[in-house]
Amino acid sequence: MTEQIFETVVSTQASEGVAHIAPMGVRYQAGRVVLMPFKPSTTLANIVATRHAVLNLITDTRVFAGCVTGRREWPLLPADKIAGRRLACALHHVELRLDEHIDDVQRPVLRMARVHEASHAGFLGLNRAQAAVVEGAVLVSRLRMLPMDKIDAEMAYLQIAIDKTAGPGELEAWGWLQDAVAAHRAKAAP
Repeated sequence: MTEQIFETVVSTQASEGVAHIAPMGVRYQAGRVVLMPFKPSTTLANIVATRHAVLNLITDTRVFAGCVTGRREWPLLPADKIAGRRLACALHHVELRLDEHIDDVQRPVLRMARVHEASHAGFLGLNRAQAAVVEGAVLVSRLRMLPMDKIDAEMAYLQIAIDKTAGPGELEAWGWLQDAVAAHRAKAAP
């Protein structure tokens, strides 16, 4: 059986205090949170430098879409127990400390220990448009790696969930993703 990956948003901060927000799939193993950021990345550099991160569990998919389309400024609040910040829109956040760092040429493994966690809002349930936006954000993050016909087919399929179940936030996020795909297509055109 393959290991489950959960889509979250990780917030880190540089030694100088500059915050960075990045969508990231995480794994949960033996009570720890496992991150595998690509090299090079700001998330990796910040965690190695400060040994801390915050795992943000959110349903506001504009953050996912925003991060992959250049909109990285989201309201933050101070973390409770570590030098770091969490997303103000987080339903739940987990403050993490680097416990183990296994280097790799492409994707190091960072096993993070839980320092503190807190809930801030209730979970209302899953919305298919939210899942479509997250999948669309993954596609946009891989525009340079995937053929346009695959991107077009996947975006067309995801559009069905957007059309049926999206609220204002999902519609805004979806628009950002569509703009990113159009910009990529225009740049790739002869």
